[in-house]
Amino acid sequence: MPDDGSQAWRDHRSEAAAAHAKALEQRQTGESAQARALIADFVRTATERGLEPVHLRARSYDGQSRYRTLLQGWYLRRNESVAVGTDGEFYVLSVPPRLRSLVTGATPVPSEPPLVLGKGGRDGESIDLVDALAIALGDAPRRT
Repeated sequence: MPDDGSQAWRDHRSEAAAAHAKALEQRQTGESAQARALIADFVRTATERGLEPVHLRARSYDGQSRYRTLLQGWYLRRNESVAVGTDGEFYVLSVPPRLRSLVTGATPVPSEPPLVLGKGGRDGESIDLVDALAIALGDAPRRT
């Protein structure tokens, strides 16, 4: 027979976990909205400045293959792992390895943009989105 105290504790922990998940989702949604606004401004500025987009290529998850895509845009990292398309979408250019993609190309899907690229990665591998966009425009990144 379960103890009422332990059941109450489990219920409380479940409620706390649900509240934490909801707060995290709300924070991520807010950050994505801010990032989308930055990206829209970037695309507008890049177009106004005549910054030519390039044909984007995707890499297989294992990094062994590169695939053509139908996307055009601007890379945001030197390793060409993320980009902004001319459609104003944010793309992580990593796709499953497929032999067929070598012939037909890959189709990366848009992702929710973060405010920090590479967040949670190794030291020196993250960069604020605003700085990455400034570099892509040829501007010096802002200093804090």
